[in-house]
Amino acid sequence: MTDRKPQDLNRQRVDELYSSGAEDTRLTHSRAAQVEFLTTMRVLNDYVRAGMRVLDLGAATGAYTLPLLELGCTVDAVELSETNAAILEQRLSGRPGGRVFRGSAASLDAFPDGGYDIVLNFGPMYHIFDTAERDRCIRESRRVCRADGRLFFAFISNDMVPLTECQYRDFFHPDTPCTYDHETFQVDNDPFVFYTLDQMRSMLAAGGLAIEREIASDGVSELMAAEINAMSDESYAEYLRYHYYCSEKPEMLGRSNHLLFVCRP
Repeated sequence: MTDRKPQDLNRQRVDELYSSGAEDTRLTHSRAAQVEFLTTMRVLNDYVRAGMRVLDLGAATGAYTLPLLELGCTVDAVELSETNAAILEQRLSGRPGGRVFRGSAASLDAFPDGGYDIVLNFGPMYHIFDTAERDRCIRESRRVCRADGRLFFAFISNDMVPLTECQYRDFFHPDTPCTYDHETFQVDNDPFVFYTLDQMRSMLAAGGLAIEREIASDGVSELMAAEINAMSDESYAEYLRYHYYCSEKPEMLGRSNHLLFVCRP
């Protein structure tokens, strides 16, 4: 048994998971992988304006930090992984408007109340296993957001994971390790934390947030990666149009690995 604090255990998990630096290309290595990024930026562009102050929690290697700087925002990026933070610091070196803070998205004592127009939470909910720490992350995100600002949260959808995992292993075989509860279909939280749509909504509401939009940010892109990556430029452009058309339909929210929420404080 360990007496280490949940945040210390979480830091160790995150450091081990991202030590290879592979996160740097997760959203860019293929057309299918880009769907999540393109969808998220499309939504952000509805809210972000030059001169806004942005807090990017779980910023990784700057997938969103850098484009937001280019849009004229000032961005404070918080990252727990030492590997990711080092890459981001190098990328921001000599560039005005961006700062990197090494630490947890659940410990924001250094940041002022209402200090940010936009608060991004695009990684922490994937990795915080402790319920109390997760709730604190949501409350702290709300605290540092302006009263008229917006908060963005990304989650990994529990109910899509079994389908995508079938591409890589016999997920439904009873002897396959790290699978799911065979009564509830809750996927084992390893190495990420998985949520149902109802769980996502309940957590955000419990944190005092009002959900404004719900978006299936990558849809079936992992499930259909081979087909998407083989598309011509014209077909891919039309596929993106179809994906955007589907992405906010309530009946389509369950068929996505990642879900994006836009919230008001």
